Amino acid sequence: MFPKNVYENRRKSLANMTDGILLFPGNNEVPMNYRANVYPFRQDSSFLYYFGADNPGLAAIIDTDTGESTLYGDDLSLEDIIWTGEHDNLEVIAGKTGIEHTKPAGKLASDMKMFIDIKRKVHYLPPYIEGRRLQLARLLGLKYESADAGASRSLIKAVAGQRSVKDEHELEEMEITMSEVTREAYDEISDLIREGITEAEIAGAFEGSILKKGCRPAYSVICTVRGEILHSTSYGNRLQKGQLLLMDAGAESPLHYATDITRTYPVSGVFTTEQKDIYDLVLKAQMAAIAAISPGVPYRDIHFIAAKIVAEGLKALGLMKGNTDDAIREGAHAMFFPHGIGHMIGLDVHDMEDLGEKFVGYDDEFSRSDQFGTAYLRMAKRLREGNVVTVEPGIYFIKPLIDQWQKEKKSADFLNYDLIRKFTGFGGIRIEDNVVVTKDGFRIIGKPIPK
Repeated sequence: MFPKNVYENRRKSLANMTDGILLFPGNNEVPMNYRANVYPFRQDSSFLYYFGADNPGLAAIIDTDTGESTLYGDDLSLEDIIWTGEHDNLEVIAGKTGIEHTKPAGKLASDMKMFIDIKRKVHYLPPYIEGRRLQLARLLGLKYESADAGASRSLIKAVAGQRSVKDEHELEEMEITMSEVTREAYDEISDLIREGITEAEIAGAFEGSILKKGCRPAYSVICTVRGEILHSTSYGNRLQKGQLLLMDAGAESPLHYATDITRTYPVSGVFTTEQKDIYDLVLKAQMAAIAAISPGVPYRDIHFIAAKIVAEGLKALGLMKGNTDDAIREGAHAMFFPHGIGHMIGLDVHDMEDLGEKFVGYDDEFSRSDQFGTAYLRMAKRLREGNVVTVEPGIYFIKPLIDQWQKEKKSADFLNYDLIRKFTGFGGIRIEDNVVVTKDGFRIIGKPIPK
């Protein structure tokens, strides 16, 4: 945990932003196929942010009238201890983060009923798992179907505002994890990449490296020679000469802060001419996007800086044609670069995505586009000092997308389909780093990972 005052100050600030009872259910263990065989436990990120307790079966409230918090849960029984070992009791857990009161888990329902009976407003964040929807419906007397709609807009905006700006403790946690865990894992797997090895061996080596250091993957490792499949998590291919291997992976720290890095490697150790041309173009786009990061700059502008470099570069290679600005306005570049430039990262790899991207990546000034490609931009609003974002442009040759667009004659004034078709089977290239917005510009998180 961070120092006690960190959590106390977070809760105090949140209590000053809204009024009523702020309800934070923690996560429970989730069975894989029967009750005793569970997935690795992962605590709710907002619960971690305000209360620090990394145990299943907990819930907490903040009473904004008093500014005090209550932690609900049960101490382990002897039978629990036999199977899982001893853990801190509820009072010790509460003491570590300055929570004033503790109550048995069974008291939460009666306390919620009391607050509702005396007309106290109960605020909660959007549920993202079915168990949470059922729990909220039961606690608050809601219909299951209305649990999502009842989430508090004011609490969402307050939590998103706080969690978007990382303090020195959070940044240090991310820096250490990047430099000492994720970076070293990339060093290890880069030595393994060669003809004949399997994707599974490389993915396993990455996971093993970070597990040895007390961490675990921040998300399912992407390790694939099919780089055009943006979120491929199957590892069934054996690497062959001439292919590219795209590796998108990061460690989650012991306090659950994520890192998220992508590198693309030539299997044979040397790029072909076509691979080098595309790789250099992606790298140029990434470096220009990073260099433009500064407080007050809209992240949507960062996206289009990269998009323009991609379009101009592909035009120079003969894959695109026509006026570059017109091509970007029409979205022609999205055939090759169909996702956004990046997203916030912190306690979640897509930080606070459970709160809704319209509250995290957008605001009254910026609304989401409905254009293919640009619509997938997870964040558009102006950057603030303390934001941590990923910067991850890519170029991909996605055969079903090429087939569909060519059939529709989509953006035919800007796309050279005859040459594009020759690149089917190329795969994809993405390069990604994590960047913190500083007072004067930016800093890349962690020691450099070769690219």
